[in-house]
Amino acid sequence: MTMNLGPLFEPFELKSLKLKNRVAMAPMTRNFSPGNVPGDNVVAYYQRRAEGGVGMLITEGTTVNHPAANGYENVPAFHGTEALAGWKKVVDAVHAAGSTIFPQLWHVGAVRKEGMEPDPSVPGYAPSGLNKAGGKVVCHIMTKQDIKDVVKAFADAAQDAKAIGCDGVEIHGAHGYIIDQFFWEGTNQRDDEYGGSMLNRQRFAIEIIEAIRERVGPDFPIMLRFSQWKMQDYEARLAHTPEELEAFLKPLVEAGVDIFHASNRRFWEPEFEGSNLNLAGWVKKLTGLPTMSVGSVGLTEDFISGTFASKKAAVEQSGIDELVERMNNDEFDLIAVGRALLQDPEWLVKVKEGRLNEVEPFAKASLKELY
Repeated sequence: MTMNLGPLFEPFELKSLKLKNRVAMAPMTRNFSPGNVPGDNVVAYYQRRAEGGVGMLITEGTTVNHPAANGYENVPAFHGTEALAGWKKVVDAVHAAGSTIFPQLWHVGAVRKEGMEPDPSVPGYAPSGLNKAGGKVVCHIMTKQDIKDVVKAFADAAQDAKAIGCDGVEIHGAHGYIIDQFFWEGTNQRDDEYGGSMLNRQRFAIEIIEAIRERVGPDFPIMLRFSQWKMQDYEARLAHTPEELEAFLKPLVEAGVDIFHASNRRFWEPEFEGSNLNLAGWVKKLTGLPTMSVGSVGLTEDFISGTFASKKAAVEQSGIDELVERMNNDEFDLIAVGRALLQDPEWLVKVKEGRLNEVEPFAKASLKELY
């Protein structure tokens, strides 16, 4: 029996972007690119999800061209002749399957540890050398020249993304990585124009967005992923009230963000007391811009530690009905699906056709495979 999924399968257009539906694959680090170059297995991985019907694919985090950008083994780069040639194959395969693709541009900042590729001698970089609030200095404190270098690296990557045919770019400004380290007062203790007030702490991100916009022109979509929570602190908040959130968002809108990807751990959780709106819902209400929500779609337990208990539980607790209701209420425009699509490339087709008993339950072992 086919489910009534309403807005999930409505088209979406913004500037040069045209999506056949409102479902995206969320960015998920996969660690299957030795030498930081995506190979044919990576091409096939994205192609299968595109063939599964999602309107947009957001790639795993891809590192910009800076010595300290990478923090994990076998993460693909988004610079250099070989890596970009690999991504061109991905882009072409995704387009041939009828979908669109945004690379997620990434710099891990203080999360990087010495000994990590590509140059083991390079430490992590951070606004104040801190990896968490109240912590000790654990890495290089960025100079103003360092900041300029990283801004340029993001802009170069966005320009390359447009050149190889990507449909837009996502800037990774969430989860305690470098841009978020500037946003977050707990890790940004600078006393210059990049620290102090919220507006000053946003300056680094604003310069990145403006530099990208200058390179890619007015019609190429820029999406910014941000979060309240951090890997280092799930209870952390950039904004404690709607008023603080509005003040945070306004300069980013003015800098040139087209879509906000508001990262929640669970999409159904309200962001502020007194309203059922989640973070993406509040962002859309405050800015009027399109927003993407995310967070445990199709999962039955917490996405950090959970797995599907059973197919029956996956069917009953997938939250699809609530997702459709929220989108019918125009709370947000797009929804990103992560581990459900990692496990089952045909997840969206099966949900659309009511074949929920055929949905493959997520297993942690799938994180160690690429298929």
